[in-house]
Amino acid sequence: MKLYADRPARYTAQIVSDLFAIMVIAGTVWLGLTVHDQVVQLRAPGDGLVNAGSGLRNTFDAAADHADDLPLIGGALAGALHSGSTAGTQLADAGRWQIEAVENLALWIAVVLIAVPVMFLLVTWLPLRWRFVSRATAAVRLRDLGEAGQDLLALRALTTQRLSRLAGAGDVTAGWRDRDPAVLARLARWELARLGLRTRPSS
Repeated sequence: MKLYADRPARYTAQIVSDLFAIMVIAGTVWLGLTVHDQVVQLRAPGDGLVNAGSGLRNTFDAAADHADDLPLIGGALAGALHSGSTAGTQLADAGRWQIEAVENLALWIAVVLIAVPVMFLLVTWLPLRWRFVSRATAAVRLRDLGEAGQDLLALRALTTQRLSRLAGAGDVTAGWRDRDPAVLARLARWELARLGLRTRPSS
């Protein structure tokens, strides 16, 4: 598999683009996780409500248990105190709802911050890199085949080179039809150069 071009200019551009993509991914992951941790801290009031509600419920339940032992008014007083216990439960439930809402918000903010740049790279940088790798890998295989591969590279050059370049290079189509070694070599060299590859493998 041919990942990078042989020619310095294109090789450098590919390295820079790959490093940039890696930095973008790493940076967005760091940013997403950092923002997630900051937003999660907003759950503190919810934690306070849960603790306060649980404490209030336990206090009223304990008081109701003791009041239930009182003669005459014990039952009525215990019932009133249990209603306070219900209020504590509702307060704790409200705190749990707030905690869940904050955690969901933190999660989705992190997902969006990470997913948007990564998706942008998936539809821009990655297809370009994959197209180069697939084409360069095929071209290298043809280059390594010798004359048979050179013929196919020359044919490919006839379809990919600018018409002005083909017209200015003499009757290359006739030379290709006649299997002129010089013309075939020149066309193959053009096709390899278009992909940023050398005529011969780099040592």
